[in-house]
Amino acid sequence: MISGKNIHKSYGSLEVLKGIDLEISKGEIVSIVGASGAGKTTLLQIIGTLDKPTSGSIQFDKQDVASLSEKRLASFRNMNIGFVFQFHHLLPEFTALENLCIPAFIAGVSQKEAKLRAMELLDFLHLSDRAEHKPSALSGGEQQRVAVARALMNHPSVILADEPSGNLDSANAKELHALFFTLRKEFNQTFVIVTHNQELAEMSDRKLMMLDGRIV
Repeated sequence: MISGKNIHKSYGSLEVLKGIDLEISKGEIVSIVGASGAGKTTLLQIIGTLDKPTSGSIQFDKQDVASLSEKRLASFRNMNIGFVFQFHHLLPEFTALENLCIPAFIAGVSQKEAKLRAMELLDFLHLSDRAEHKPSALSGGEQQRVAVARALMNHPSVILADEPSGNLDSANAKELHALFFTLRKEFNQTFVIVTHNQELAEMSDRKLMMLDGRIV
């Protein structure tokens, strides 16, 4: 489903990625591990089309996304890729329900349809009773589950997660990790996860180790 060929990324004279090849299949849960500075987040941003490689290519279902215009690329990203970060990045002035609806509104979905989809997700994640709560009224674990629901809003083909449990205590981290596998079981959801959590890395279908800008 996702194919990366000879990906290089440089910032000025600093070469961060030094020739990455990877293949990710539909329904896989793949973790990317390695020391800080190995290039993990840079690779995830390129997979997620938030950044472009200096050279090489990244393809989704054989489509070279680097060839898309900025407008088409933004639309592709909104419809095909869900993001979960270490810090949930929920908008504090909006409720959980409203936070979920934002990606759908960007995609042009009607308010009625967006709210229906959002409530389905909140119900699936056992958060329906928190729909009208703003992030400040949610626990850390609840906030991150809302962030996962938001990532799922537009039926993405892949969810990219950057240290998703890094800001959670051990109990909430275990719950979040279990959720990823539940979503894979229920929806054949694909995950690419940058993590320092060894338990999550070992649970994954594959673990890619990065060192000095390469997969080793």
